[in-house]
Amino acid sequence: MAIKIFIDQGHNPTGFHNTGARGNGLIEENITYQVGVYLANMLNNDYRFEARLSRPTPTTVLGTNNTTSLAERVRLANEWPADYFISIHANANQNPNINGAEMYIYRYNTQANWLAQQIMNGITQVTDLNDNGIRENQSLYVLRRTNMPAVLVEMGYLTNYHDSLILRDQQWNIAYGIYLGILRYFGFEPL
Repeated sequence: MAIKIFIDQGHNPTGFHNTGARGNGLIEENITYQVGVYLANMLNNDYRFEARLSRPTPTTVLGTNNTTSLAERVRLANEWPADYFISIHANANQNPNINGAEMYIYRYNTQANWLAQQIMNGITQVTDLNDNGIRENQSLYVLRRTNMPAVLVEMGYLTNYHDSLILRDQQWNIAYGIYLGILRYFGFEPL
């Protein structure tokens, strides 16, 4: 039976509530959308997995405000029910020198922790993004309310010039890095 992975592309389309970060001419929700589509295609083309997206189209809007947007993403994953939850984001900081990828999990020494580490290894292997580590954050709704191991992937900083070029030009590579991490977590070889 296929392993069910719910991919949450962080944020809603521009012009709605719960839109994401901006930096260097890039818009977070556009990048998270496309990386999620690439990742879902990789997983769905691998018989060992079944993937679903929170935003199957670029115009999909979840919820009616920030709170209900997050709740809807969690509801879709819990009701499926997914075996794993991966939320994709891009970061921003007032300091343009801050850069790198970060993984957020609800608690250390859990399945989510091991999955996050493999995803980080995959992303940093196939891109030039720095490894900022795995961070515990129990306040993030999508980590706190999901019924399955959940990882929030901050791919890099839109506000850092180096990262912004990777986020703009290497979206397929980032998705492939996440896919490699998922494979390694399960001890699978690429097909």
